[in-house]
Amino acid sequence: MKKILVLGGAHIDRRGMIETETAPGASNPGSWMEEAGGGGFNAARNLSRLGFAVRIIAPRGGDVTGEAVAEAARQAGVEDTPFVFLDRRTPSYTAILERDGNLVIALADMDLYKLFSPRRLKVRAVRDAITASDLLLCDANLPEDTLKALGLIARACQKPLAAIAISPAKAVKLKDMLADIDILFMNEAEARALTGQTADNVRDWPGILRRVGLAGGVITRGASEVVAFNATQTASLHPPIIREVKDVTGAGDAMASGYLAAIAEGKTIAEALRLGAAAAAITVQSPFATAQDLSKDSVETMLGLVPKAEMLA
Repeated sequence: MKKILVLGGAHIDRRGMIETETAPGASNPGSWMEEAGGGGFNAARNLSRLGFAVRIIAPRGGDVTGEAVAEAARQAGVEDTPFVFLDRRTPSYTAILERDGNLVIALADMDLYKLFSPRRLKVRAVRDAITASDLLLCDANLPEDTLKALGLIARACQKPLAAIAISPAKAVKLKDMLADIDILFMNEAEARALTGQTADNVRDWPGILRRVGLAGGVITRGASEVVAFNATQTASLHPPIIREVKDVTGAGDAMASGYLAAIAEGKTIAEALRLGAAAAAITVQSPFATAQDLSKDSVETMLGLVPKAEMLA
């Protein structure tokens, strides 16, 4: 069984769903839910459900919220080994969604992640976990200097390193380490933040990103065409149409999970893109950021609705 080590966000997600047409600047009727989340943590749970041995290392507060994150890891079969700060609160992400599931606005209370400093990577247990892994996955919730240090460690240990951009504001932390990332998962807004450029066509992004030093990645655009690339190839795919979208939260993390699962098993980027799209399609039909019914079997079933990827180069 392949081993994946995740270093990144593991916190609490709070999401409010507006029940009517959104009225900016006014009180809107709706409903509220809480669950464990974070880009790295969502991907970790998905990858565990897809049959990988997954371990996550993330900072956490000594509070009830932190206990909820630990329980979510246990339920998903993820080995949870956090840095716990007893006098701090666990990070949180609070989002307001329109009734169609699209994001209106979000607030991220993530100060605790600043304490995941580069020296934490020197702890023997962390070094051993890196050595024992087949693939490393990080997200841009971590401090910039920690991400840079992780990139150098991955190269020195010859471990593939994947990353999730998280948001345009956080993606810029990855600018100076793009050459150390093998696969970066991002949307177009994050790609623009990273490069300072705009692509007239999503198919132009691989060339732009290669020129700034990135060897491989996946660029998503919601329900529109998604493009994946490595050093020599580019693939494109139109995701399947989902009639009943319950929540788009976690869709990008699911894409990353399905794609990485395929790459870890030696599949092509075209095959990986289809598996990523299938995992994302399952996730947006769930009210949760990670679909509890996500599995190898459910992804295989969903693949029947995913069109073939087109090789562009």
